[in-house]
Amino acid sequence: MTNLENTIDRIQELIDSDAEPQLRDELNSYHSADLADIFQQIKPEERLKCITLIDEEKAADMIEYLPPQLQVEILGDIDTELASRLISKLPHDEAADVLGDMEEDESQAYLDQLPQKFSSEIRELLTYNEDTAGGIMTPLVLTVYDNMTVKEALETIRIKAEKENMELYYVYVVDKNNHLVGVASLRNLITAPMDLNISDIMSKDIVKVHVDDYQGHIADIFMKYQFNALPVVDLYNHLKGIVTWDDVQDIVEEETTDEILTSSGIVTDLGDEDDDLLTGSLAHSIKARIPWLFITLIGEFLAVTVTNKFDHTFTALPVIAAFMPLLAGLGGNIGTQSITLMVRGMSTGQISLNSGWHHIMRETVTGLSIGVIFGMLVTFVTWGWQHNLELGLIVGVAMSLNMTIATMIGTCTPLILKKMKIDPAVASGPVIATTIDVIGLAVYLTLVTWYLISL
Repeated sequence: MTNLENTIDRIQELIDSDAEPQLRDELNSYHSADLADIFQQIKPEERLKCITLIDEEKAADMIEYLPPQLQVEILGDIDTELASRLISKLPHDEAADVLGDMEEDESQAYLDQLPQKFSSEIRELLTYNEDTAGGIMTPLVLTVYDNMTVKEALETIRIKAEKENMELYYVYVVDKNNHLVGVASLRNLITAPMDLNISDIMSKDIVKVHVDDYQGHIADIFMKYQFNALPVVDLYNHLKGIVTWDDVQDIVEEETTDEILTSSGIVTDLGDEDDDLLTGSLAHSIKARIPWLFITLIGEFLAVTVTNKFDHTFTALPVIAAFMPLLAGLGGNIGTQSITLMVRGMSTGQISLNSGWHHIMRETVTGLSIGVIFGMLVTFVTWGWQHNLELGLIVGVAMSLNMTIATMIGTCTPLILKKMKIDPAVASGPVIATTIDVIGLAVYLTLVTWYLISL
């Protein structure tokens, strides 16, 4: 699809002209991801007409690409039987997510209409926390028994893959009680002698996750080992399902979004996860943004208090007020840079608590060096502007100290929060910026006051 706007115009023309055969052909000619883009732009009544014309397999694929709110809205608008058929064609983890986003009575109604085996598997997935391995896994796993030969295993794989739409990443080996005992690649199976026992070629060194492991931990394991899929087991090592790399892509995208929002002082854990901040309710958007802004307001009142303590200094030398935005701006910026580097480094594993002291020292030297450079520039500019070398030196020294302190705060705070098991991303919110402002003002005004006393 080359141009979304032109495509939508063409589809709306076909809808308005009641050209149903042409509309059907047009819609089915697009990739499912492109259809999802189209459905997010057209009107609800247009979506209702279009979805009945799309092949059911493609319509189910399209639903996977839609935002959760729109998934629920579309399935709620169409015929119940059609909605049930579409849900039954979704991957298990996606179907569980869709049903989990619905009202309980509505999801139960769909579960009652779904095929019994599929419904029971979805019901089990819904018992897990949606942010854990159990909540994101698919229960369809390619398994063979440890007492099979390679020939028997390959025949089993062929039959299972033909009957059910399974992910063919790895073959997991289980015993008669469904305990996970090994894993083998398809390549090893295909190249191994047919009469060899599967236990002779499988790997017993298994990287696995538990059903209750949270998604952040799962993403870290995927990033570390670079597997395409990981087996999920319960407390007794029973194989329950697999988590695939595309599930982890969604996790990483979600966590990155949360990190960006949190670092901007936006609350992301209000409970209504499906209410998007950009397109959701106004009340939700307000609730997400007010808390940290309110705390920032309190912090800025502290800055006002600090400034008020030096009212006599302003009276004696009013020009010092002109440099306050300069100090606050550069201090805040370099502090934010340090915070961003630390938070991102910790999220990617480049920075650990054990290496924290090294990074504190490195960033402090960096902040001091940059502070000295900018301090010298400010000194010369102030001297040339005000024809007062002493004032220039005071502003320059204040700039150097402010930028150094801001860097130290920006480096230390994420590490301290990590040690306290608090999300380090909150360190880059407005509260820390306000802290840097207050300390910077206190340092600057104290230096100016000392200068005035010495005259």
